[in-house]
Amino acid sequence: MKKTGLYFLAFTVAIVVQFNGAVLYAQANNKSMIVVDQRGGADFISIQDALNSLPDAASAPRIIYIKAGVYKEKLFVEKNFVSLVGEDKNTTILTISLARDIWRCENDDDWGVATINLKSNDIALENLTITNTYGFENQNNPEPARINCLKDTLKPVKEVRNNGHQMALRSFTTTRLAAKNCIFRAFGGDTVSPWNTEDGFFYFKDCIMEGGVDFYCPRGWAWAQNCTFIAHGNTAAIWHDGSKYEDSKTVLVNCVFTGDPGFKLGRYHRDAQFYIMNGRFAKEMADAPIYLNPSNPKNEIKWGHRVYFYNAVKEGPSYSWLANNLSTAKGNLKPENITLSWLFGGKWMPDTTHVDSKISLQNGGVDSVAENMLLYQRAIGGWPKAVNDIKVDYKKSLTPAERKSIIADSLKNDPTIDNSATTKEIRYLVTAYKKTKNSKYLKAAEKGIAYLLKAQYPTGGWPQYYPDFSSYRGQITYNDDAMVNVLNIMQDIIEGAKNFEVVQPFFIQKAKDAIENGIGCILRTQIKVDGKLTAWCAQYNRNTLQPEMARKFELASISGQESVGILKFLMRQKNPSSEIIAAVEAGVNWLESVKIKGFKYVDIDAPNEPNGKDRVILPDTNSTIWARFYEIGTNRPFFSGRNSDKKYDLRQIEVERRTGYGWYGTWPATLLLVDYPKWLQKINKTN
Repeated sequence: MKKTGLYFLAFTVAIVVQFNGAVLYAQANNKSMIVVDQRGGADFISIQDALNSLPDAASAPRIIYIKAGVYKEKLFVEKNFVSLVGEDKNTTILTISLARDIWRCENDDDWGVATINLKSNDIALENLTITNTYGFENQNNPEPARINCLKDTLKPVKEVRNNGHQMALRSFTTTRLAAKNCIFRAFGGDTVSPWNTEDGFFYFKDCIMEGGVDFYCPRGWAWAQNCTFIAHGNTAAIWHDGSKYEDSKTVLVNCVFTGDPGFKLGRYHRDAQFYIMNGRFAKEMADAPIYLNPSNPKNEIKWGHRVYFYNAVKEGPSYSWLANNLSTAKGNLKPENITLSWLFGGKWMPDTTHVDSKISLQNGGVDSVAENMLLYQRAIGGWPKAVNDIKVDYKKSLTPAERKSIIADSLKNDPTIDNSATTKEIRYLVTAYKKTKNSKYLKAAEKGIAYLLKAQYPTGGWPQYYPDFSSYRGQITYNDDAMVNVLNIMQDIIEGAKNFEVVQPFFIQKAKDAIENGIGCILRTQIKVDGKLTAWCAQYNRNTLQPEMARKFELASISGQESVGILKFLMRQKNPSSEIIAAVEAGVNWLESVKIKGFKYVDIDAPNEPNGKDRVILPDTNSTIWARFYEIGTNRPFFSGRNSDKKYDLRQIEVERRTGYGWYGTWPATLLLVDYPKWLQKINKTN
């Protein structure tokens, strides 16, 4: 029902809407945006009424901004260039309860079978929960309902099961559909059904999809990125129809697949083409490759079995069919070839950024460093430490060409926790949000937190890079406090400390789980020598949890630097277990036993060396230092050049490595003199 007066506001206040990283200031009296609020006070209380109010013709997006609420209405979208933007995906809910079998017994076709029904082009959905609750409402009714089916003369009485087709989204001739930061839920099949084999282009990003058989079932060309798929039943989660054109394909990048025990990943009935890049698969997934489902009459498969994986990671034992086989695809493809331009053949480039979900008269201030951090954030949620071997400088003023180039790199697999990357950006952004109230910064920080949670191994450790596991990047990495930095963020989330009280509450339990798993990894990786606990190596094999070499000059050892950060984190635990207490005491005792008294580590002038400098240890009765690396079993300090030869005298390795790495330091000093005594006093008082 139309409300009197426009919510657009008569005065010329600029409403801030975020597109493509640029701030678009739209004057309220000439911008095509409508606000829906079921409680009243806006332009409409019904989404469908808002849709009906739009002119039939348009050449640019018309935004319908939907305030939080549960909207129990079925939507029919037949006008082009429509963007439905919710206030918050968790609180802006569109819902119906309808089984497809019931609908088809009363109607001639599927138009109206779903919560959102689409026949138009250039559609955007964002920050919405879109559900079909029929199956959930009947989940405890194993017996099917029996209904009279007037439209089926062969079966006038039809059985309707709780896991039959229940569509949250169904498109017909639609192309160029983009859904971002949405939740699609049903208990039965075909939850998300974007169907158009002729020219259907579909894009899903940061979405959660849940359902039964074939619950994500695009026809045509589809891209899903950073999405989570939750499968019910054991038939198949994903499906594709690419039978009209050989080039049709479905691409799933950085997605997580989970569900009921024994769920199968996918299937197809007609020609199909799957590309699954950097997928994460739960232990509940069955050992069942994506398969051709028999049809009667039998469908002709013209182009063969085309299912391709790259960098798949499965919880628990992996399956042989998840092995990398991308190079066997037509064109001998490499990971860098899998792009939106490649998928859509240059015919469409969807807007990959998010509309600001907090459209308001005051969207918050702007922090130039935070704005640059938004640009560099990768699609998977993390940040790189360098681009083309040049350290990222967030204070640099970027040209339009540089901004465009950075955005184009968003799909790179270079996010890392090395050198405080990703963790420092998250910390900066939550602080920037508190200062500016700019919700973009909080969203980006929360996306970064989600990335960290996703990157954690089942064993509890974190790799240096994710999802790039090449070389030493896949090792569990304590080096330079990489893993400890992550754990400290999780601890701050739990405690609401250091500005992390602003993040959404559901992260708290996830952070608790991550810390419990992470501490388990720490305890299991503490090195024992002759049955006695010592400290930690800088990196470990992700499967065996054994110490390993990283770079050529970083051999397996007990570390005098990395062990400090680990001990400080363990000492943060408010109610430490006996195992944690034992680990701390053993680590501190080891650090006490290997300290080197009477020496200092300094840079000196060395005219005969190539760079005119050298780095040495010199006598100093007032100084105590520790070595970076101690030999396991002997506690003897050692050093190595780029040839990996172990030396016991720093002067025996090349000057480039002598001066280019920190071989000695005072890292444990504050821990031993201040932190540990305070912690010990607190523990003794508690006990």
